[in-house]
Amino acid sequence: MLSKLSFRQLLLGVFLLIAVLLSAASLHALWTLDRLAAHSRDSGRHALALTENTQQLAERSVAMARSARQYLVLDDPAFRRRYADAWRDARLSLDEVATALPYTPAELFERWRQSGEQAWQILQAPSRPGAARTARQQALEKALLPLPEVNEQLSDEVKQEVERRNSALLAELDQRRAVLKAQVIASILIAAALASGFGLWLSRPLEQIEQAIDTLGENRYDQVIAVRGPSDLQRVGQQLNWLRQRLADLEADKARFLRHISHELKTPLAALREGVALLEDGVAGALSPDQREIAGILNQNTAALQSQIEALLRYNAATFDAQHLQRQPADLGALLAQTIDSQRLQWQAAKLTVVTEGRAAPLAVDADKMAIVVGNLLSNAVRFSPAGGLICFRLGELDGKLLLDCVDQGPGVAAEDAARIFEPFYQGQRQPPGARRGNGIGLSIVHEYVAAHGGILKLMPSQRGAHFRIELPYES
Repeated sequence: MLSKLSFRQLLLGVFLLIAVLLSAASLHALWTLDRLAAHSRDSGRHALALTENTQQLAERSVAMARSARQYLVLDDPAFRRRYADAWRDARLSLDEVATALPYTPAELFERWRQSGEQAWQILQAPSRPGAARTARQQALEKALLPLPEVNEQLSDEVKQEVERRNSALLAELDQRRAVLKAQVIASILIAAALASGFGLWLSRPLEQIEQAIDTLGENRYDQVIAVRGPSDLQRVGQQLNWLRQRLADLEADKARFLRHISHELKTPLAALREGVALLEDGVAGALSPDQREIAGILNQNTAALQSQIEALLRYNAATFDAQHLQRQPADLGALLAQTIDSQRLQWQAAKLTVVTEGRAAPLAVDADKMAIVVGNLLSNAVRFSPAGGLICFRLGELDGKLLLDCVDQGPGVAAEDAARIFEPFYQGQRQPPGARRGNGIGLSIVHEYVAAHGGILKLMPSQRGAHFRIELPYES
């Protein structure tokens, strides 16, 4: 399903998914804050109302006691009505307090009601002079006595209720904060996981395209290019595969052309060399000095042309062989020693010394191709080294790679030649004095074979001579 979408659509989809996830976390946090704010406002209003009702209850209790005492002293019905009014308002406040204090014992409120009821009954009784009036006053004081104590207890209960609600609000705040923290962390982790997962999934086809381009750049056309991923990148992979097939066809056409043209050139070239040889041997008659010079020029140039044609054939064959390796585990140290020994006469005739240093673990390579690599590096070093010079081959390992260095004491590679030194048929400016110019394919063949093994051929900086390094991976 995902492969039917384009890279842009998938990228937009991932962005929207992460945005929705983070937006949901933000909205939930906003809703939680609004809810906590509402709870805080409700708690504040509740505490304020409860405190007001408690104060009003205490004030009405004082008004009740004062009106009752004044009634007993003055026997004025107006004071009894005041008591009744204050008692009615006090009972309303008491009911409000009782509703707001669910954890307060009901006996406390009942005690207050009984005290007010007893005082009212005393006030309703007919007034009597003398000792009866004194007893009535004492009964009233006894009935009103619990009111201050009950009011004080209710005030304490109100404080405890406010503290309990504040504690509950703080506990809820801590709980919500912990939930929000966990949700934010989870959202960030999920968003990071989604971004990383989709990033890796989306980058994989880009890596496949990069590898395909590298493969095409190394002239390896035998591997089918298939890119898995978004639809538009799959189309890029299909186009690259078409390009691979096209390049493979062109390479095959070039190889056929080179073989054909080389074959067609070799026959008349052989006839030319044979004719020149007959002229120089005087078969057609004695040659004058000028004629012999011309015949020498013809012989020299036909030989050079034949060398170029043979070099072209060798390079073409090397390019083809580089695509068909026969890998087997091989000891590069032994292969290096064997190849150097096989060219002993060449470097000894040039009065050179060839040494090897270091060692490396066995590596799966095509031994024949690597022997040609070492042989070409040695031939190049022998050609440019001065008499009595030293050529050094060093083996080593670094970061999972086998390193093979070849260092000579020749003139080195000019800075302007460094970028093109591995191009076929390119000859550098620093040629050995008196030597015939080479054909410029030795290092090109080395480069082809090393690249076919998945390695790299480098020209390293050197104060004297040329320093070439080969890096071959142990796992390719």
